[in-house]
Amino acid sequence: MFLECVAKYGTLDALSSKKDGVWEHVNFMKYYNLCRRAAKSFLKLGLKRFYSVGILGFNSPEWFMSAVGTVFAGGIMTGIYATNSPEACHYVANDCRANIIVAENQKQLEKILQIWETLPHLKAVVQYKGSLHVKRPGLYTWAEFMELGKDFSDEHLDDIINSQKPNECCVLIYTSGTTGNPKGVMLSHDNITWTAAQASRAGDMQPAEIQQESIVSYLPLSHIAAQIYDLWTGIKWGEHIYFANPDALKGTLVDTLREAQPTSHMGVPRVWEKIMERIKEVSAQGAVRRKMLSWAMSVSLEKNLGPSRNELKMFLPAVADLLILSKIRKMMGFSHCQKHFSGAAPISTETLEFFLGLNITLYEAYGMSETSGPHVMSGPHAHRFQCCGKAVPGCQMKLANKDSEGNGEICFWGRTVFMGYLNMEAKTKEVFDKDGWLHSGDIGKMDAEGFLQVTGRLKELIITAGGENVPPILIEDAVKRSIPIVSNAVLIGDRRKFLSMLLTLKSTVDLDTLEPMDNLTQEAIRFCQEVGSKATTVSEIVGQKDQPVYRAIQEGIDKVNSKAVSNAQCIQKWAILAKDFSIDGGEMGPTMKIKRYVILEKYKEVVEAFYAI
Repeated sequence: MFLECVAKYGTLDALSSKKDGVWEHVNFMKYYNLCRRAAKSFLKLGLKRFYSVGILGFNSPEWFMSAVGTVFAGGIMTGIYATNSPEACHYVANDCRANIIVAENQKQLEKILQIWETLPHLKAVVQYKGSLHVKRPGLYTWAEFMELGKDFSDEHLDDIINSQKPNECCVLIYTSGTTGNPKGVMLSHDNITWTAAQASRAGDMQPAEIQQESIVSYLPLSHIAAQIYDLWTGIKWGEHIYFANPDALKGTLVDTLREAQPTSHMGVPRVWEKIMERIKEVSAQGAVRRKMLSWAMSVSLEKNLGPSRNELKMFLPAVADLLILSKIRKMMGFSHCQKHFSGAAPISTETLEFFLGLNITLYEAYGMSETSGPHVMSGPHAHRFQCCGKAVPGCQMKLANKDSEGNGEICFWGRTVFMGYLNMEAKTKEVFDKDGWLHSGDIGKMDAEGFLQVTGRLKELIITAGGENVPPILIEDAVKRSIPIVSNAVLIGDRRKFLSMLLTLKSTVDLDTLEPMDNLTQEAIRFCQEVGSKATTVSEIVGQKDQPVYRAIQEGIDKVNSKAVSNAQCIQKWAILAKDFSIDGGEMGPTMKIKRYVILEKYKEVVEAFYAI
């Protein structure tokens, strides 16, 4: 795949990163040769066939070169989440038999130094940014590492590359461990190359000979969504990858987007929500500005949800886009962006409608680590509102054990489907049925044209004490849509007599730590003012049981309850938590997907109070 890329796109820019404020560019020919150098150095350090190289750090050219170099050398590339604790790093590095770990900087290196002696297979560690603060045998800077294999022959490396088979494992993706220890998802050469080619084309990503796509890399590469989208698809179609700064999610992402002017962009739902909240915050700073944006978005949303032949209804959205919405997209860095993707978790209707109002259609992708990422794709040629799209051509999908409303467990078959879990044969057998279909554990429904809507998760499906099956995501989504001050909503009621809910409020974020703060966002403050409250902080509302806010939230809950399909699906009690969820708080995983079991355990006392006699 890479040789085809070099033959077609060798002189095109492949990787761009900033050094001392200046963009540095690497073309595909140089990128390929640097990956070969990395492979030789890994082999020189003693990387064994089918042993791993762990990569711990933020996205960078070195991350990409380490990943590809590992595969060239016959090893198994294993991403380790940069947010992992030393203990979590140890679990992954030990499980995958890491011969070498590539760490970003001193902060990440410290984690490895704490566990090095307890990793029996670890031979060397490479730090790819900054100078070494400590010296010890087997520890190298990136520059030192890249020189190690200079005497390793090209012929020997070619023999290793040519000896590899399509059905052999080359990548390990560790699940986030929301239900226990992380599982190592084994992906083969065929899984990676086939998915990079077919899924990306289903999303209308273009080969560079037609249009060189440019994207910004910022989501964790340890996660399959970013890895397929940024790394492997980038090689397949000759994409130009711009690397964001490590503090991208602390506010600098938009600066990179403005400079890179991507043609395609992917975000997890929480990223799109944060962008939405930021736009609302900026527009709230002036009444005229807010009203103008509200008008422009409403006419745009109406047009996008139901195209009309009425000349006035066609003219007004065009004017709104020219005068207002195009400026918002330019501010966001999306002036040239043709495709906007969302994946890794369910996205709310509110967020979809908000961006549709900006003339930005969010194309949902759906899959798992176990399907090499996207098995179901939306795109310009296959899109339906609130649907994830259709199965990628060449893949199959079915719903098992459908209920009367057409909801069933989503099952997969095709060349995206993984080899199995590393060192977990029993777990592997659990997810496949006798006919070879992979069972996702997710619930969905499919229309006559094959468009999929994910409606819940089997493990998250709430079964009340009365035997009622309740899908939490739909109710949580409805609550957030009904009550604009709510940031997160978690439904509770499994084996309980009634449903209850934990709520968090929209608050500002510490840009250094990404920790939620006490101050409410501008949108939340405006909500308070509209309902007659003077509160500007979460603690004021929670500590004083602010009556106007509590009354307004109850009214929102009542509105949601009025549309419930049965009394058993009504929310009887709720509580506001003192702080919003975060990765550091443990309530969210690396892709900002909420961890229900952590939340239920962490706020156990609040939950039990709902059901106390």
